[in-house]
Order: sequence, then structure tokens, then C-alpha cells
Amino acid sequence: MRLNGARAICQSLVEEGVSTIFGLPGGAIMPLYDVLPEFPALRHILVRHEQSAGHMADGYARAAAGLRKSQDQRTVGVCFATSGPGATNLVTGICNAHMDSVPLVAITANVPNSMIGTDAFQEADITGITIPITKQNYFVRNGNDLPRVIREAFHLARTGRPGPVHVDVPKDVLLTEFDWPDHPP
Repeated sequence: MRLNGARAICQSLVEEGVSTIFGLPGGAIMPLYDVLPEFPALRHILVRHEQSAGHMADGYARAAAGLRKSQDQRTVGVCFATSGPGATNLVTGICNAHMDSVPLVAITANVPNSMIGTDAFQEADITGITIPITKQNYFVRNGNDLPRVIREAFHLARTGRPGPVHVDVPKDVLLTEFDWPDHPP
């Protein structure tokens, strides 16, 4: 089956058991928001500011942990933000999750691959900014890597000392189609 990067992210979230996402649409991440209605298992909570998305994903994971008797399958908070200032607004929520060992996956969009490093409109090195406050960072420049990266991100967020993982995806990767693996790694 062929999917574009945006659908691959949504399909991966469904396979990880995600039911709720917090975020704010805008600019580079719009291809992901355009396909969200195709995935009814994913409920999106619209926030008024990206910082709220980070804090709400953190709180969601904490509340879910309080309701479970087993830590076998930790609920991971998930948040979306667009490039530049949208992504940097997640930093406080990500840092809070890091300091309190809360499993969280932050997915951000970035400017297209061809514009990376050119100081393009709303380009920010969000991967570099979040390195000190995440367990792992991924900058996915090829759509073929998305199924593996999303799976690894959730595994890392849940296991060992839980914590936040950041996945940054350029806009052109969200739009590019690739073959979905029969058995994602």
C-alpha cells in the first residue's frame, strides 16, 4: 500500500494505540491535519497555543498512568506543532515531561528539505533546541523511515526511564508517497 508521510504518521499512531492528540494546525504541518479525518480512531484536541499542547499531552500521560494498575503499556502523550515558533512553543511542556519522566512524543513539521539550513521563513532548529530535554530526537528526511522512527519513538518514550521523544518531519516528507512496509520494523 502506498501512503504519503502524513498518512504514514497517522497509521503509525493508530498502530501504537494512540487515541488522543493535542495540537494546533498551521503552515508546514497542514498536510498532517488534512489527513486526520481519515483516521477516526485519532481524536484531536485543538488548543489555543502550542504550549498548551505540550502541557496537555504531559498531563494526559500522567492521568492515564494514575488510572492504570500495570505499567506494561504506558500511555504516551502526543502533541503536534508546526515549524518555527509553533515548535519552539512546545519546549516548556517537553521539558516538564523530561524532568518528571513522563512518556511523550512531540511531532513537529519543518520547512521542506530543500529549505533546511537556509534561514527560511519559520525555520528553527527544533531538533537542536530539544536535544537536552528529550530521550531521543529524530529528524526524518525520508518518508521510508517514518514507520520505523514512530515505532522507535514510542518504544523509547515508554521504556526504561520514561520521557519525551521528538520527531521532526519536513513538509515535503509529509506530502511524498512511499510504499508502506508489510511488516513495519
